[in-house]
This record gives sequence, structure tokens and C-alpha cells, in this order.
Amino acid sequence: MARLLGLDPGTRRCGVAISDSAQTMAFPRPALVNDDSLLTSLAQVVDDEAVSSIVIGRPVALSGNETSSTVFADEVFSAVTARFADLDVVQFDERLTTRQAQRSLTSAGVKTKDHRERIDSAAAVVMLQHYLDSHRVG
Repeated sequence: MARLLGLDPGTRRCGVAISDSAQTMAFPRPALVNDDSLLTSLAQVVDDEAVSSIVIGRPVALSGNETSSTVFADEVFSAVTARFADLDVVQFDERLTTRQAQRSLTSAGVKTKDHRERIDSAAAVVMLQHYLDSHRVG
């Protein structure tokens, strides 16, 4: 099986996670800067990691309402879908993934001041792992 790429879109950085080839576990990769080179950087990751599908986090409020972050994630989704027309690109609910990622980093002994450089990809791991778990057969 090919790998899945998880993307947690943010206005400054996009967190990145990659599944193993069995699509059972998600692992962090360095976050990508969200600028004009994002799609080029993403294409390099797709090629390097033999990615077959991209899962993009879609943040919504706990109430289920859309927010400005939801609109931004939808824009990233549209751009990625257009750029990677040969791949399956889907959106997946990422509610509370950043909070869960913060707790995981803290319990792993990462100092709070060091969270900023790791939090985006840690949240992408949480989101992608939830996606993998929800799509597991058997």
C-alpha cells in the first residue's frame, strides 16, 4: 500500500504527517511554510514519500459551525485538489487535534517553549491517525 499524507493547514505553517505503508500509524514530518512555495514543497513530499492520498484537516467549531479557519482550510483543500488531480484528496474533521497534540507533547517531555515548532505536525499526526483509525478494515 502507498502512504497517506496528512496536512493540517495553518496561515503560517502547515503541519505534515505521513502514514506507514500499511496505513496503520501516522508519523510527523517537518511542517511546511505556508507561502507561495507551499504546493511545490508539498509535491516534493508527495514524491519523496510515495503518497497515494492526501488528507487535509478541516477545523470547525465544537458547535459544528464554520469559522475563518474552516474557510482557509477549504481554500487550501481546493488548491491541493487542483494541483494533485491524480491523487485522492479528502477533508477530515480536525476538531481538538491541536489541544490533543499539546497534551501529547507535554506528556512526552517536550518543553512548552518548544511546542511552537512541533505543534503543527503533531496536530497533523493526531488528525491523520484519527482518519486511519476510522478507515481501518476489520
